[in-house]
Amino acid sequence: MARANANRAPKQERAIQTREQLLKAAAEVFDEYGYAGAGINKILQRAGVTAGALYFHFKDKQSLAIEVMNAQRSTIEPHVPTTGLQRLVDITLIWSHSLQADPLLRAGVRLTGEQAAIGLRDATPYTVWARTFEECLGTARAQGELREHVPTGELAEFVVGACTGMQEYAQVVSGRADLPRRTVNMWRLLLPGVATRTALDGIEISEERALSLWTSVSAPDQGEGTRA
Repeated sequence: MARANANRAPKQERAIQTREQLLKAAAEVFDEYGYAGAGINKILQRAGVTAGALYFHFKDKQSLAIEVMNAQRSTIEPHVPTTGLQRLVDITLIWSHSLQADPLLRAGVRLTGEQAAIGLRDATPYTVWARTFEECLGTARAQGELREHVPTGELAEFVVGACTGMQEYAQVVSGRADLPRRTVNMWRLLLPGVATRTALDGIEISEERALSLWTSVSAPDQGEGTRA
């Protein structure tokens, strides 16, 4: 029994590694070619795995695309240590850099906008972000950071919509190079209307913070470091 369990563990680890290889490769290919241009063979070549391995983990290209599309939050949210309004701001600051450098996030955003080509009409990528933002705002309310008149659900949905439009605009104008600046400007305009004076004075918003947060999140991908 012990030997069987010992043999099973390496197989499970290999399966997890293969699945991660496939997601990474699929994200890169979807990001470069879009859903229609991302053939299974391109994904297999990029991942360096067999078709059997792919179909063991994913039913078809559509299911693989859905997995990539719905992985957006996991690329950022678990790595943000702050709470309340600062956490909400920090998530979007990291996002503003991640969209320039992280193929998984970029592919998720691209696929979300190409759902007609996938045969989908799924709001999950948006509603998941809205729930995350509403949780931040709920904490902010409990901490006395929000003005009394602010509805957390509506504000969360507004920020999702604002970020969606802002990144599309930035993509056309600058290839998203100016997205951090646009994100900082959004919060400088929005926060005075929703945050209490005390909270507003303590929230850090700057392009320098955006870069510092992004660097702390991305550093482990460049080596065996730890996140700040």
